[in-house]
Amino acid sequence: MKKKLVAITLAAATALSLAACGSTDSASTASTAAASETASTAASETASSEAASGKTYKVGIVQYVDDASLNQIEQNIEAELDKLGEENGVTFDYADYTKNGQADGTVLQQIAAELVSDEVDVIIPIATPTAQIMQSATEDNKIPVVFSAVSDPVGAKLVASMDAPGANITGTSDALNTEAIMNLIFAAQPDADKIGLLYSTSEDASTQPISDAKAYLDEKGIAYEEKTGTTTEEVSSAVDSLIADGVDAVFTPTDNTVMTAELAIYEKLAEAKIPHYCGADSFALNGAFAGYGVDYANLGVETADMAADILLNGSDPGTTPVKTFDNGIVTINTETAETLGLDLSTVEEAFKPLATQIVETTTKQNFND
Repeated sequence: MKKKLVAITLAAATALSLAACGSTDSASTASTAAASETASTAASETASSEAASGKTYKVGIVQYVDDASLNQIEQNIEAELDKLGEENGVTFDYADYTKNGQADGTVLQQIAAELVSDEVDVIIPIATPTAQIMQSATEDNKIPVVFSAVSDPVGAKLVASMDAPGANITGTSDALNTEAIMNLIFAAQPDADKIGLLYSTSEDASTQPISDAKAYLDEKGIAYEEKTGTTTEEVSSAVDSLIADGVDAVFTPTDNTVMTAELAIYEKLAEAKIPHYCGADSFALNGAFAGYGVDYANLGVETADMAADILLNGSDPGTTPVKTFDNGIVTINTETAETLGLDLSTVEEAFKPLATQIVETTTKQNFND
């Protein structure tokens, strides 16, 4: 994806709504290339001297569904494993064990059984539903699980706590700062008095952010309309209802169901002059007005590093803290902004105090297009 960097790091005193985004284990949201190089070097330097040269590790990578963010994570996991394998004289064989469940629970269950039968050395599930199924499948055999892009690992009952996951599981989280996105909405649209909440009830990752959004809006006395869907057709119908309800803006968290439907709905919202604010840059890539959240490329790199550390150094996933990342990157779709009739420079100026970076994009299906 061709992105143009518009604004960079803000002083800590101005990052009011983002203060809660970080964690004691935050990963940098610097450029993907720099983050990848740093993470690779660190993982390589700590590799166990006992790792046998030429050893092959079987790595299961399980994608929940095809969408721009999840595909970006998978690509960066694979690239990082290739790099670490070369640096450490080992092979991470993921090509034979990379699967996609296409959002079908039955298919994911079958994939889990296959990976267990294949006796893979580690399983890397991408997204919450995938992680839950892989966790269940490994309860008895204790194959290490290193999840990626799980928004609420504790709420999803994957880990006992973020610092001490317990059992055979750990990973990386794309936990969302919902308050920060709400602040973006009212920075750009101070007169908005009705907000649409668009999400899928089948996505555990959406539960807490939607609850947080309601609490935020209730406190400010702002009305909201909830609409849900579990398929692209249902999401599209939900959008029609929100337009008919006269909402001023729509919020969607890191919801993969809506993500896969974005290319089918963004024009409806833009033509109705309703900005769509979402919990990942991939939404903006697929046509939403603005995406906000973590650097998913870096998240993929860190996930691979954690898996490699377990395989090469014998690290215990149960005592390895879940990694969280700094939010704060705002991605604006410039084409959609134009259709909405919004002045790009005015919007960016309004977002500056609330963002660590502002990035521009145009509508594409995937980041590599």
